[in-house]
Amino acid sequence: MKAVILAAGEGRRLKPLTNRRPKPILSVAGKPLLEYVVEATRDAGITDIVLVVGYRRDRIQTHFGDGDDWGVSIEYAVQDNQLGTGHAVLQAADRVDDPFVVLNGDQLVDADGIAAVAESLGSGDDRAVMTVARSSAPQRYGVVHLEGERAVDIEEKPTEVFNAGIYGFAPSVFDAIRATDADADGELAITDVLQRLIPDDEVRTVRYRGTWTDVTHLWDVTRVTGEVLDRTGGRDEGVRESGASVADATHVGRDSRVGANATVRRGTSLGDNVTVGANAVLTNSVVLADATVGDGAVLEDSVVAENAHVGANVTVAGGPADVVVEGQYHEAVPLGAVVGDNARVEGGATLAPGTVVGDDATVAAGAVVRGTVPPGTEVRRG
Repeated sequence: MKAVILAAGEGRRLKPLTNRRPKPILSVAGKPLLEYVVEATRDAGITDIVLVVGYRRDRIQTHFGDGDDWGVSIEYAVQDNQLGTGHAVLQAADRVDDPFVVLNGDQLVDADGIAAVAESLGSGDDRAVMTVARSSAPQRYGVVHLEGERAVDIEEKPTEVFNAGIYGFAPSVFDAIRATDADADGELAITDVLQRLIPDDEVRTVRYRGTWTDVTHLWDVTRVTGEVLDRTGGRDEGVRESGASVADATHVGRDSRVGANATVRRGTSLGDNVTVGANAVLTNSVVLADATVGDGAVLEDSVVAENAHVGANVTVAGGPADVVVEGQYHEAVPLGAVVGDNARVEGGATLAPGTVVGDDATVAAGAVVRGTVPPGTEVRRG
């Protein structure tokens, strides 16, 4: 049995972090989201993987290659235009001859859930199998209505049991995808295909009670990082100077340095070759590779992207913050600030909760900033 992992998406709601990298390659606790999915697939006993790639696919293909480093065999299918999950699955049609599992490359799930779908698909003649789980916030997900273990309807966003995003399909599903109409935006979701199969009693469900988490918005980066570190305990491969304090359940990457008397609190992740200055305090924050946090800086609920510079005594208070993403208002989210790739926030500046500093932007020393700073912009002290 093969696994088809969907990794073609851009992740527009995660900009600026996805301007230079596809969403599945975004680092969580020291490694890309997609790497967790590949490892869970392998641990479920599936070692033949088709990665469906598209947006900035070179980053994914360069990282994973043929999959040998992970004990799997990886081949690639390309989705040139991101036209929905159903369309993405269809791109793997010429690489799949037998029943197969489908996963999202940006959702962390347990190997047991993948194995359960594979076993269920292999034990019957169903055209489709999907995982379902209960949720305290089902309005965020596609809700599945059941009779026994059979799906009888899929409702996009309201009551009790939601679609947990692991699927199993017989190869005949490709005919069903081709026969399903795209929506008004030209996109074809895999849930639309499942809805087509339900009336003929062709969709069976598997109850899922394991880990299920995704990174959709900027504030999810720190949340999911914290969850992963709580489960794994983290790793410390860096150097601590005198008096530095690094808590449990943190990640400190290779060649990273935590300065004298600096404090790295639980749930924080530092990528490779990160420098944290003396007396800095980082709480529930993610600092990606090659970035610098200056002496005395205070960051909470924040993300600092690759090669960014946060100067001495910069202050970023944590959330809650009110944030608008693609026209949708989000109230009281736990976001301090996001500093994009190669951006600079000079010494003594203050970033209000919810501030997003775009790639290559500069915030001058002592400036007070709130809201969104476009890429390449220079903000001077008023």
